[in-house]
Amino acid sequence: MFYKNENDDNTNFWISYADLMAGLLFVFILLIGAIVVKSIVLKTNLDNKESSLESSTRMLLLRDTEVQKLKKLLEARMSELKSSQDSLVLTRDSLKLKTEEIVNLNNILLSQNMKVDDFNSKIIIIQNLLNETNASLSNQNKKLQDYEDKVLILSNELSGKNETLKLKDKELLDLLQAIEQKQTKYDVLIAKLQAQKAKIKGLTGIKIKLIAELKESLGKNVEIDPKSGSLRLASNILFDKGSAELKESSKIELKKVFIDYIGALIANKSIKSQLDRISIEGHTDSDGGYLYNLNLSQQRAYAVMNYLLTLDFTNDNNLKPLLVASGRSYQDTIYNKDMVEDKDASRRIEIKFSLRNDDAMDEIGRLLDFE
Repeated sequence: MFYKNENDDNTNFWISYADLMAGLLFVFILLIGAIVVKSIVLKTNLDNKESSLESSTRMLLLRDTEVQKLKKLLEARMSELKSSQDSLVLTRDSLKLKTEEIVNLNNILLSQNMKVDDFNSKIIIIQNLLNETNASLSNQNKKLQDYEDKVLILSNELSGKNETLKLKDKELLDLLQAIEQKQTKYDVLIAKLQAQKAKIKGLTGIKIKLIAELKESLGKNVEIDPKSGSLRLASNILFDKGSAELKESSKIELKKVFIDYIGALIANKSIKSQLDRISIEGHTDSDGGYLYNLNLSQQRAYAVMNYLLTLDFTNDNNLKPLLVASGRSYQDTIYNKDMVEDKDASRRIEIKFSLRNDDAMDEIGRLLDFE
């Protein structure tokens, strides 16, 4: 602010100085004009006098002394006028130089003012940065104070919790002693549980044992799934593509395989007494829509079941109540080792058996992580 006022005073001084010089120049111009006018008037008077002298030669001769004086006076006045004109030219040149100096000084002053304004702007920026720094320091100090207060509070809480922990150490010691007393009882219970678990695993392994016995009795004549014990028959052997009508050429082979498979089951009295259901499932690959494949798989399963119901073997062994048929569409497709669908293997008929309480045994086996 102080720099701004000093600059304004300097600017006013030079403006006043320029006005003064302009006023002097105007006065000199008026003076020159007055001299020129006066010289013109004198010249006019002189001309008039010369005319008068020519018209009155005699009077001029009589006044020759006065004319000479007037001429001398005129010459003196002309000399003065010339001197005044020379002085006026010099003054005008001097004023021109002064004007140029004033312009130069104004330019220098303007440059200095711009530098001062730039300096003032920088000072303002520095002042703002200083204010922001002070504000940031104030906030940091406030946060530090808050942190110190929180540390003090936490220290007080920690002291209180230490006292609480000391009190709870005794309770924990008593609890550990109680746990040690109960450990013996727990070990006894674990031993009993392990014994029961072994017994349950024995029960869940009944079907696996039956499948192993079935596979051994069938030998290489019939191939069954080692896990589920199901019999798989390729659809392209039993049916034409897209058809649910059982081929005549496949009926003899189907009859033989069915009799061998079910015959091995019912030949074992322990298996026959536990036999609950014989399921015939139709399966397709993933080509085509789900409903189309579901309808085709159901029709094929029904076709196989209807044929098996006509066999004397089925009637003689009262298997009709055990036979059921269903279509699975492509819900259980088969994949090769590269996890790519094996479409030929997926198109199949499966004949599988289930024992009484089979579902319960499977569930117990899963709970015990038993395969």
